[in-house]
Amino acid sequence: MRYEGKIYRPWPEANSVLIQVTLGCSINTCTFCTMFDDKRFKIRDIEDVFADIEQMRRVYTHVESLFLTDGNVLAARTDYLLQVLEKIRETFPECKHIALYGGMNDFRRKSVDELKELKEAGLSLVYSGLESGDSVVLEKIKKRMTQEHVIEGMARAKEAGIPVLLSFIFGLGGRERSKEHIEETTRLLNMVKPEQIAPMALAVQPGSELEREVERGEFVLPTQLQILEEEKYLLENLDVDMFYWGDHGNNIVPQRGYLPDSQEFMLKRINAAIENNPMAKDNVIQTFAW
Repeated sequence: MRYEGKIYRPWPEANSVLIQVTLGCSINTCTFCTMFDDKRFKIRDIEDVFADIEQMRRVYTHVESLFLTDGNVLAARTDYLLQVLEKIRETFPECKHIALYGGMNDFRRKSVDELKELKEAGLSLVYSGLESGDSVVLEKIKKRMTQEHVIEGMARAKEAGIPVLLSFIFGLGGRERSKEHIEETTRLLNMVKPEQIAPMALAVQPGSELEREVERGEFVLPTQLQILEEEKYLLENLDVDMFYWGDHGNNIVPQRGYLPDSQEFMLKRINAAIENNPMAKDNVIQTFAW
């Protein structure tokens, strides 16, 4: 396949075939992220995407799950995306799942009717980075998104019937704003009710603006205990039927399952880690670059 630059996909899409539809991220200012710092945002020529889909058909005899990269593919024009989805359906009639990255502002820029068309054309899940529900943290990380944007974007997704997985980062408020970060994130999740969430522990990426803030002492990393306490607060206060992808490799207690069914069990594991896991006593967060 003719992939350009670094390629990322969410860990729940480990078994999905990847098709590159856009290059980079149209925002690309988030202080914690270096995923797409090697390229400018661009929507690929439709004929190139079609050629890759056809090549994929020659390589794979059976494909049930596809993930469209790069960052916020949903930013592309609706008519363009409909052509891509139609080509996928024609080429892979057995495909049951098509997912992509999309920002809350990408949802806001499309009408509900446009989003419904995408849903009917086969779009089955959108991954969106919430990162934090705290307005102060969102401004500090240069997300270019507000609480109000999240509420409006999720409302459009709900009306169109497009399931959304919101990802966010334990510890993104740092040592000083851990409480506000997790409280506001939990409050916002209870308000917008995503179908799935994927929390992950903060990992400082080499070369990121956040790394430079840490080196200058402007951002003080949270402790391991704060990371665990943030997850404890989340599980104690979430009131949404959803799937919980808490098994990112950086999480101290990897776990996943449906909520609320698994909520009590997950909370017990977090409490046990707070009491017994030696990592909980460390004053320095231990995570690894993506």
